[in-house]
Amino acid sequence: MNPEELQVAAFEIILNSGNARTLVHEGFDAMRKGELDSAAAKLEEANEELLKAHQAQTNLLQEYAGGTEIKIEIIMVHAQDHLMTTMTLREVALEMLELYKKARLKRSVF
Repeated sequence: MNPEELQVAAFEIILNSGNARTLVHEGFDAMRKGELDSAAAKLEEANEELLKAHQAQTNLLQEYAGGTEIKIEIIMVHAQDHLMTTMTLREVALEMLELYKKARLKRSVF
C-alpha cells in the first residue's frame, strides 16, 4: 500500500469518526433538553458513521493480513485515536441516555 492510499484511508477514518463525534455531542445536547428520542436517533446516526470508519480500518487490516506491507504514519495513529475515543464517547453517551430514561421514569412515578 503506497503512502497516498494510506493517507486516504486515514482521512476516511478521521472524517467518519469526526461526523460521529459531532452526532454524539448533538445527542448529549438533546439529552440535556429532555429530548430522549432525538438523542437516541443521534446516537444511532453516530453508530452508522462509526461503522463506515470501522470498515475503512477493517479494509486496512485485511490488506495487512493478506501480506500487504503497511507503513504506519502519524496520520494513521491520529485516525485510530480519533476512532477509538469517539467509539468510547458513544458508549458513555448510551449509558447516560439510559440514566436519563430512568430518571424520567422515576419522576413520572412520583
